[in-house]
Amino acid sequence: MRLDNVSFAYRDTPVLNNVSLALPKAGAVCFTAPSGTGKTTLLRLIAGLEAPQKGAVTNEDERVAVMFQDNRLFPWLTAEQNVALACAGEDPLPFLEAVELTDARDKFPSQLSGGMQRRVALARALAFGGDLLLLDEPFTGLDNELRERVAAVIRERFAGGCIVLITHDPAEAALLDATVVPLTFPLSGTIEIG
Repeated sequence: MRLDNVSFAYRDTPVLNNVSLALPKAGAVCFTAPSGTGKTTLLRLIAGLEAPQKGAVTNEDERVAVMFQDNRLFPWLTAEQNVALACAGEDPLPFLEAVELTDARDKFPSQLSGGMQRRVALARALAFGGDLLLLDEPFTGLDNELRERVAAVIRERFAGGCIVLITHDPAEAALLDATVVPLTFPLSGTIEIG
């Protein structure tokens, strides 16, 4: 996955200006910057959810799983049903079990705490699988011990693939053994990873 001379702006506010980067095939990368500076826009470009206004985003047939900053759970579906949407016929229960939510399988999002909803969203991304996992603030609402356990699950499930973590907290990168890449916006030029 690579960006070549990508530019993107919201109206007259530039976020990326001729940015180039290449993500590794394996390992974890953490992009850090203060809140509201465009990290999510970068993630959306990598995921193919936004089109660059200039330049190109190239995906070499990599399957991309995304955990968004907002949980995007269907309120009329249970936790298990939300995860099942990404399972392609597999049993969703092991993914809920991996994020310690087996007992919440029959609960609707409105019956879950914010941290529990976050873990359902993560279970769904893990169930989707793929070569590239994009995580936007995945540890929001989780206490330190739970963060460590959830991070271990992410590392195990995406061993051999690439994980991109977006956060404003560089300490979270250590949870995924990620290479930290501090960003300043608007971004411009080549971003070196590693």
